[in-house]
Amino acid sequence: MSFRRKLQKRIYSGDNLVSLNDIRYLPRWLILVIDVGFLALSIYFSCYLIEQLTFGTEQVFPYRTLMYGIIIGLGVFYMFVYRTYAGIIRHSTFIDLFKLFLATFSTTVSVGIVSFSYLITTGTRLIYMSVPFLIIFFASSFILLFLFRLSVKEFFHIIREFRRSSARKRILVLGIDQQSVAMARAVLDNPNLPYHIAGFVTQRTDSSRASLLGKPIYSRARIENSTKQELFIDGVLLMKETVSKQEMNEWVNLFLEKDLQIYKSPSVQKLRSGEQDGNIRSLQIEDLLNRKPIKIENEDVRKRHYDKSILITGGAGSIGSEIVRQAALFDPSLIVILDQAETPLYEIEMEMRATYPQQAFKFVLADISNRHRIERLFQKYQFSVVYHAAAYKHVPLIEENPHEAILVNILGTKNLATLASQYKVNRFVMVSTDKAVKPTNVMGASKRAAELFVQALQTTKHNQTKFITTRFGNVLGSNGSVIPHFKKQIQNGGPVTITHPDIVRYFMTIPEACDLVLQAGAMGHGGEIFVFDMGEPVKIVDLAVRMIKLSGLEPEVDIKIIYTGLRPGEKLYEELLSDDAKTLPTHHEKIMVSKDPTTDFNSIDRYINQIVRAAVRREKVEVVQILKDIVPEFKSNNSIYEVLDK
Repeated sequence: MSFRRKLQKRIYSGDNLVSLNDIRYLPRWLILVIDVGFLALSIYFSCYLIEQLTFGTEQVFPYRTLMYGIIIGLGVFYMFVYRTYAGIIRHSTFIDLFKLFLATFSTTVSVGIVSFSYLITTGTRLIYMSVPFLIIFFASSFILLFLFRLSVKEFFHIIREFRRSSARKRILVLGIDQQSVAMARAVLDNPNLPYHIAGFVTQRTDSSRASLLGKPIYSRARIENSTKQELFIDGVLLMKETVSKQEMNEWVNLFLEKDLQIYKSPSVQKLRSGEQDGNIRSLQIEDLLNRKPIKIENEDVRKRHYDKSILITGGAGSIGSEIVRQAALFDPSLIVILDQAETPLYEIEMEMRATYPQQAFKFVLADISNRHRIERLFQKYQFSVVYHAAAYKHVPLIEENPHEAILVNILGTKNLATLASQYKVNRFVMVSTDKAVKPTNVMGASKRAAELFVQALQTTKHNQTKFITTRFGNVLGSNGSVIPHFKKQIQNGGPVTITHPDIVRYFMTIPEACDLVLQAGAMGHGGEIFVFDMGEPVKIVDLAVRMIKLSGLEPEVDIKIIYTGLRPGEKLYEELLSDDAKTLPTHHEKIMVSKDPTTDFNSIDRYINQIVRAAVRREKVEVVQILKDIVPEFKSNNSIYEVLDK
C-alpha cells in the first residue's frame, strides 16, 4: 500500500459518534463550533491587517456577508471532509495536525478559485488584494486551530502530571554520582513507576546551589535540620552498590530518624528493562546485615562435583536446598536429594526440574535414622560427595523432646558417616552450628556429639573418607529464623517478642553459608571443623527496631516490643570457638580451622550406642545425662536439666 493510500486511510478512518462513556471529552459538535469561530476570527484578522496596510482606502470584502458565508461554508465543508473535529484533542498526533493543514489549505485554495471565477464571470472582485488576503488567512487560521489543540493537549498533560505526582511518592535519590543520576533518569523516564524524583541528597556541602536533571540537591545537614513535613519528602531511593556498608548504615539511621521510607533500586539496566527482578523495593533488614560475601574462585570446587554422584540430606531445607542449587551449577552426574518433609521436598523437586531440566536428580523421601533405608542409596549410587544438612535445629522444641534430637542429629549422622566410610565416599561434609560451642541446650550438645563422632571416625583404621565439618551462625531468611518471625509479627500489627534485651547473634546469608560448605568440601583434608569470620554480632532488639522502622512504623507506638524471657536452653551470646580451641589459618583470611578437642572412636561410639538406646526408650533425663557425659562443657541454661549440672 502506497504512502498516499495509507495516509488517506488514516484520515478517513474513525467514527464521529460520541457515546455516554466519552462525556468527559469535549463533544465533537462543540469542537466544530470552536473551529468555525477561529475561522471567523482569522477572516476578521486578515481583513483588518490588509486594511491597515492600505490605510483603509479599500474594503477587502465589497460583499462582506456573502464572502464570510462562502469562506466559513467552505471551511466547514473541508472540516467534514477531513474530520478535523473527530479526534480527541488531548491525544492529538501528527495525523491530526496534517488534517488541519489539508483542511485550511483546501479552504484557502477553494476561496481563491471562487474569487477568481467570480472576477472572470462578472468583472468585479469578491476580495480586494485576494492573494495577500489568502496567504494571511491560511497562516492565521492554521496557527489558531493548531494552537487551540496544542493548548488543550498541554493543559491535560499538566493536569495528568499533577495528578500523577500527587499520587506518587516524592523521593530523593541518594548520591550525585553517575550511577545515581542514571537511576534517577530511569525513574523519570518510566511513567508507570509510582515515584516522583524530588531531588538528590549527598554528603557533599558544595552542591546545595546546583541542580541535577532540574532537581535540587539536598545536603546531609539540611536533612538533619529539617522535619519530614518541611522537606515534603516521602522517602529516599538508594542503590546498594554506590555506598559502602558503613555509609549506608549511617544514612539509614538518619532516614529512619526522620521517618522517611527507604527504597532500594536494582541496576539501571534492570530498572529500564522492566524485568521481574528489576523493580524498586523497600529496603529490607537483610540488606543492612549482608556482608561482603566470601567468594573463593577455586577450580577444585568444580572438580569435586563435575560428573560426580552427590547426596544432599535435608535437601528441602533452607541450607540444603541452596546447596542443591549451587551444586547443580557444576554439572554433576547425579544429585540425590533426601528429606523427610514431604511438601518441601516436592517443592524443591518442581523448582529444580524447571530450572535445570538437563540435570539428573533423584528425590528421596526418607528418615536418616533408618539405616537400612539409607544404605540402599549408598549401594545403588556410589556417591562421591555427601553434604549432610539434615538436622533438628529449633532449640525450645528439642529441649522438650531431647530423644528426637538424638535419633536424628546423632544417630542419623552416625548412619550417614559410617555408610560413607564403608562405601568409600570421597568426602563427607557436615553442616553444624555455633550452638555446638559450649552448648547450653540439647540441640547444640547433640550437634557437638555428632561433630565428635565424625572427627573420631576420620582416624579409624581403613577409613578413606575425608570427614569435614562446617560451623556457622544464624542464617538470614532460613526456616524458623528470627527475621521471618519478626516480619510476620510486624505484618500482624505486633507485638514483636524478644526473649532478652541483651541477646545478640551472628548473621550470614544463605548463599554465603552454602558457599562455605562447598568450599570446605573442596579444601578440607579430613577431620577439620571450618569456621569463618562472621563479622560483628547484632543486638536482636536493635534488629527489631530497625525492621519496624523500615516497615514505616514507629517502635513502641505502632508496634510494641515485649520481652518474654530466655527460652529453655537459650543463651545471650553464641560463640564459634570453644575456650580450648585453637585456630589455624587457611589460604583465605576469612576462613579458619578450629582445632577443637577430640575423642577416640571406641569411646564416642560406645556413648552413642548407649544414648540411642535411652532415646528409643524415651528416657529424657537419662538421654540428657549421657549427652552431658559425651559433651562435658554442656551446661544447661534456663532449663529443667540444670539440676543435672549440680
